[in-house]
Amino acid sequence: MHLSVVIPVRNEAENILPLLAEIQAALAGVGESEVVYVDDGSSDATPQRLAEAMRLYPNLRVLRHAASCGQSTALLTGVRAARGEWIATLDGDGQNDPADIPKLLAARDAATRADLQLIAGFRTKRKDSWLKRISSRVANSVRSSLLGDATPDTGCGLKLVARETYLRLPYFDHMHRFLPALVQRAGGTTVSVEVNHRPRARGVSNYGVFDRLWVGIVDLVGVMWLQRRAKRPQVSEQERR
Repeated sequence: MHLSVVIPVRNEAENILPLLAEIQAALAGVGESEVVYVDDGSSDATPQRLAEAMRLYPNLRVLRHAASCGQSTALLTGVRAARGEWIATLDGDGQNDPADIPKLLAARDAATRADLQLIAGFRTKRKDSWLKRISSRVANSVRSSLLGDATPDTGCGLKLVARETYLRLPYFDHMHRFLPALVQRAGGTTVSVEVNHRPRARGVSNYGVFDRLWVGIVDLVGVMWLQRRAKRPQVSEQERR
């Protein structure tokens, strides 16, 4: 299978059916594909809405965590279960535009480097509160400076990544915020592509600004350590004589 779209959700009942309709429209011309939702222990009507959606969309698969384990774990669950060679990820709140998925695929297909493993969305016009925009800009600037990942927006949920590469990355909670640096550490290259960003139309955000600050600092230090401990040997095979 060519492509799997993986969406982690928690308490996004109102967004399930509208977003799925957009995803299906975006996938119309991309070849064989599937959609994998991972319900990360929702306590609202998300399971019921996903059950309805499965009756509408034969290419939809649904996995469920008995209790919430966080976005990174939900993504990993989805990627492990996915059948596609490439994984497109997006947030389940409707702020990422599924219509940009073909744009990421086109950027991959136009690449001249065979080692391109990640195409990251870049939200140039954020539709969030001023506090979220400012905090994200500062966090991206600090992260990019310290990790040297040349990625202006790692917080964008819309990404395209090779499944095999993703599964080789070191796993830790919140790792999804450091995917470009982790892919580069593994020897792959990454590019950023401008994508649309929309205001949240339904539901309530599961994240705040300050609840991610300190854990983000700890994670940043950890990724810096991983970078410094990485070894990428140049391997050649001796010919038999």
